[in-house]
Amino acid sequence: MTSPSGSPNPARTTSRRDVVRGIHFRRTPPGSAKYTCCVRGRALDIVVDLRVGSPTFGRWDSVIIDPQTFRSMYLPVGVGHGFVALEDDTVVSYLLSQPYSPTEELAANVGDPSLGLPLPEGYEALLSERDRAAPDLAQLRAAGLLPDYRVCREIEVGSVGPGAR
Repeated sequence: MTSPSGSPNPARTTSRRDVVRGIHFRRTPPGSAKYTCCVRGRALDIVVDLRVGSPTFGRWDSVIIDPQTFRSMYLPVGVGHGFVALEDDTVVSYLLSQPYSPTEELAANVGDPSLGLPLPEGYEALLSERDRAAPDLAQLRAAGLLPDYRVCREIEVGSVGPGAR
């Protein structure tokens, strides 16, 4: 993925064991697709469909990512992302379709029972204050902050193929 100037938009986070990041998503529009991989350590990577109107709205998928298996995850525009660091010094690397903008990033509560995320048993769950205070899915929906499925699909389709920016 590249920025409009043609240069990549990489980012990374380093986390100790039990750190939980997310569920983060970008205000749409503009939205942002994301490709994740783990270059050091081991993480449970989680994707949640937050796109209102999507046939899979509210559903999640997860995979263990680490440098031994080379697994990675592609997250289309409008879905949420989070992970749990399963080892100390875990580094998750991201490639973003748009430059990172903290003012455009929102969060959903990882502990929201309506999501039923596959968080590991017996871990300490170290969360940032922002993630601890994040609203649940119903609150985000009531506030009109969740992405619209049709808008996300239009952004995705418009970003590939001939003539893409």
